Formats: sequence, C-alpha cells, structure tokens
Amino acid sequence: MELPNAEWDGGIKESLHLVEFAILYVLLVLALLTIRGLTRKLNLVCILIASLYGLSDEIHQSFVPARSATLIDLVKDVIGVLAASWVMYGAYQKKRFQRLGRLLHKLA
Repeated sequence: MELPNAEWDGGIKESLHLVEFAILYVLLVLALLTIRGLTRKLNLVCILIASLYGLSDEIHQSFVPARSATLIDLVKDVIGVLAASWVMYGAYQKKRFQRLGRLLHKLA
C-alpha cells in the first residue's frame, strides 16, 4: 500500500524497523518477567535474541522477490532494540521512568 506522499511513505516504512524490533524486545522482557526478574545478563540475552531475529529477517528478505535486505535495515532493527532496552532496563532498575518501573516490578 502506497501513501499519497512518497517521502512520508518511505519515512514511515523505514521507521517501522525501529518500532517492530523495539516491540519484539519489550515482549521478550515481559515474557521473562512472568517467570523471573530482569538481570543485566537476562537483559543482554533479550537484546541478543531480538537483534539476531532482525538479522535472520534480513537474511530471509534477501531471498524474497521484490524485497531487499540491507545492512542499514539491520542497524535500524538493532537501534530499536537498544532504545527499548534503555527504557525498559532503566525503568526496571529504578534509574528512570519510575512509574513504568513499578509496573514492571508488579509483573515480576
């Protein structure tokens, strides 16, 4: 589906890389919190899983006709994961976003 303005269309689609993989990281953390707390090591595991999934997605896209796989897309995926990690882990460690941190501790 194309938006009427090509610049907006491209910008929105490109920014979705960050959003999609940030959401993946958040879902991994929330699933983890249902069984245990979020340690530094487990946070790194969630970052690694989400980032490797981004890599596998780019590899997969390289085999799909009319799709492209680029290094910049992978970088955007990882930036989305790292941004979400900065928010979620910081909140869980009570360094920032205290309301979110309290909510995360209730889930743990």
